[in-house]
Amino acid sequence: MSQPAPTPTPPTGFSALLARIASEWFLLGLAGVVLLAYLFPNAGSDASPLPWHTIKTVGVSIIFFAYGLRLSPAKLKTGMRNWQLHLVTQLTTFALFPLLALAVRPFFTGAEGALLWQSIFFLCALPSTVSTSVVMVSIAQGNIPAAIFNATLSGLLGIALTPLLTGLVLQTSATGIPLQELILDLVGQVIVPVAAGVLLNRWLGAFAERNGKLLRISDQVIILLIVFTAFCESFAEGVFSSYALQDVVGLSLGMVGLYFAVFGIVWGVSGLLGFPREDRITAVFCGSKKSLVHGSVFASLLFPGAAAGALLLPLMLYHALQIIVASTMAQRMGKRAVISVV
Repeated sequence: MSQPAPTPTPPTGFSALLARIASEWFLLGLAGVVLLAYLFPNAGSDASPLPWHTIKTVGVSIIFFAYGLRLSPAKLKTGMRNWQLHLVTQLTTFALFPLLALAVRPFFTGAEGALLWQSIFFLCALPSTVSTSVVMVSIAQGNIPAAIFNATLSGLLGIALTPLLTGLVLQTSATGIPLQELILDLVGQVIVPVAAGVLLNRWLGAFAERNGKLLRISDQVIILLIVFTAFCESFAEGVFSSYALQDVVGLSLGMVGLYFAVFGIVWGVSGLLGFPREDRITAVFCGSKKSLVHGSVFASLLFPGAAAGALLLPLMLYHALQIIVASTMAQRMGKRAVISVV
């Protein structure tokens, strides 16, 4: 009688980290499009014969239409009951993050420092992610219905609050497009597609759920195009010429510090408020994320031109690091939850 094949040992340590990075093709895609933009900056700049502005406009509309299409009223109603959890999560996203950015403003001096701080504040003003937040909460054995509600609510609030926060603190229209044109762009590219998707959810919501992975891949491809054109403009204009390698390393460490600071504060506050473990997990993972989708869109709308690429640098670093760090923490929390149940 043949013996059963031994169960393969999962990779650990550095091998596990490499496997996690390899599984996140989107991270590799981000690095790839930035490299292509560096090598061929004219391919995605205004000098290119391709109608990149039209392509980006249509792509952004598709992203938010699919986003609205996936809004299930039944799931949202399930997660609407715990108002304290929702309040903590949304205040983390739209109040705690900006306040932390304002607190470190005196440490950024000079023209280069001012631009870097603007990009960090822009990151802090963005809403949370949807899919990544829910996935992390699910892995960590948190409150999934509440995660769906909060992630979705954050994305919708961000449509209004991100331009409002950046407009109050940063000069988004000094060298950009007129306010009326900005509002029309936001309505046409974001609000109308989202509303159309929500209205069609009754008929196409099941289709969107079945093809959620395909829609997410479509979103990510469009984001890669937006990031590519933003960095092409930046490299063509020499925006990054003053950034040395140690600056990027220092910024990466700062993004890790920001993530752990928010995570620790929210975990502590939610504990003081008496949240059960499942709700604390939802609060920290939904509140600590930042959306590259919204960031890519609003960077091109609020800060048109070469500055968009520079504004995306902290966001791209934070996005990559939050996936790696959060996935590790979520897996550990999930294992602890399983052990405690057993």
